[in-house]
Amino acid sequence: MNQNRRDALKTTGAFATLVSLGIVTQSQANAALERSSFEGKTLADALKAVGGTPANSDQVTVVAPDIAENGAVVPIGASSKLPNTTEIFLIVEKNPMPLAAAFTIPAGTLPEISTRLKMGQSSNVIAVVKADGKLYSATKETKVTLGGCGG
Repeated sequence: MNQNRRDALKTTGAFATLVSLGIVTQSQANAALERSSFEGKTLADALKAVGGTPANSDQVTVVAPDIAENGAVVPIGASSKLPNTTEIFLIVEKNPMPLAAAFTIPAGTLPEISTRLKMGQSSNVIAVVKADGKLYSATKETKVTLGGCGG
């Protein structure tokens, strides 16, 4: 079985489970599955995929370590103090495919996310927030050491 097909089956199964449990709505699952934009190879591709170039904002926060000892599992989070936040995107500038995660924020929920991302090297992590149809961002540099020994 080819890897792309295997990944598609795993992703579809995961979203089906989340929908059946009521954690994610059908429209949220479809929106995430339709994003072929995760295949972009440059920062410009990632920004185009999320809707354009965001304005820097002190109302958006990136939570990431200054130094990550294991690039395979870097804890990353983002939050927004902007009203009507509907989406949060995480971009790792120097990754082979920079757009790393996209989150739909349902109305009435706290616009705060956290996950673990793979980072191949030291890079800027950019949180892009969509609020009231406009894009805002914040950036934080995270240094990745190789095996915890420096890099």
